[in-house]
Amino acid sequence: MDFNMKKLASDAGIFFTRAVQFTEEKFGQAEKTELDANFENLLARADSTKNWTEKILRQTEVLLQPNPSARVEEFLYEKLDRKVPSRVTNGELLAQYMAEAASELGPTTPYGKTLIKVSEAEKRLGAAERDFIHAASINFLTPLRNFLEGDWKTISKERRLLQNRRLDLDVCKARLKKAKAAEAKAACEGDLWNDEVDKSEQELRVAQTEFDRQAEVTRLLLEGISSTHVNHLRCLQEFVESQTTYYAQCYRHMLDLQKQLGSSQGAIFPGTFVGTTEPASPPLSSTSPTTTAATMPMEPSVAGPVPPGEAALCLEEVAPPASGTRKARVLYDYEAADSSELALLADELITVYSLPGMDPDWLIGERGNKKGKVPVTYLELLS
Repeated sequence: MDFNMKKLASDAGIFFTRAVQFTEEKFGQAEKTELDANFENLLARADSTKNWTEKILRQTEVLLQPNPSARVEEFLYEKLDRKVPSRVTNGELLAQYMAEAASELGPTTPYGKTLIKVSEAEKRLGAAERDFIHAASINFLTPLRNFLEGDWKTISKERRLLQNRRLDLDVCKARLKKAKAAEAKAACEGDLWNDEVDKSEQELRVAQTEFDRQAEVTRLLLEGISSTHVNHLRCLQEFVESQTTYYAQCYRHMLDLQKQLGSSQGAIFPGTFVGTTEPASPPLSSTSPTTTAATMPMEPSVAGPVPPGEAALCLEEVAPPASGTRKARVLYDYEAADSSELALLADELITVYSLPGMDPDWLIGERGNKKGKVPVTYLELLS
């Protein structure tokens, strides 16, 4: 008990002298041992690495899990060393709702069949998202978190210890300076102050040795930040690869869905209004400067021989069928390639119909007394 009280009193004395030295430095009343420029640069780079790692980590967590409540829940599970429960992704939840809607509204109806197909695609998208989140968490978030909770805590601890050693060193310097000043002022008590000066010099040598040793330990840790950058670079590359794989899977799933919906379009509008199943992209040569849509369907190609019935077709002499005509709204401007085609303006309404033997990517369009072929992908068919 006596030993503990002495140690407590000694620690309190050391803390008090450090506090006095620190306060006097802040007010410019005491000298401060400065670190060399290279050491200061290492400290600045370490602080910058820590700050940006925290920001990147937090924003990546937001990217992977936008729901703040879910992030808090996952954080609590991690702190309690418990396994985070499996969570349904938004895509999987949407797939479930669509499948249930199809079951209730009629799985054999055109709408129900489409809901089932889209729900299957959304389910695959949700599974791909789950795999991406898992890979990003392991390959990217975990190394960043390990740095902040491991290496950085060690660096911070050694820096605090270096700060204490530096304060002790400056206290010893100030004490020796006062002892020498007192010796010069009271020369008549030289023996007494010689002992005091010798004692102060001995304390200074010990403090200097401890400071130098701690500075070297801290320097080695700070230089290790370069290895941290190399490790984070590798993790960042793995994150990009995971993200690339995820978006490639999403693209394939949606492309397959688009083809499925395109192939089933003929069943929804039997025999007449069948569009292309190719990926949509705007034809540069067929767009006008006033087009504002980000993407437009590709102009159907008229490849291959023209059907015999269409070769001899004279549009001016063709009469629309008694039934089967529909109204259509033009989605994008279209410039006619030749006299057999009808030029279109966005948002105008025209009458369209099909003729036997025509290419399914084209319809006959009428506007007033003008008539010509129009591409299906530029139209929105109205009921």
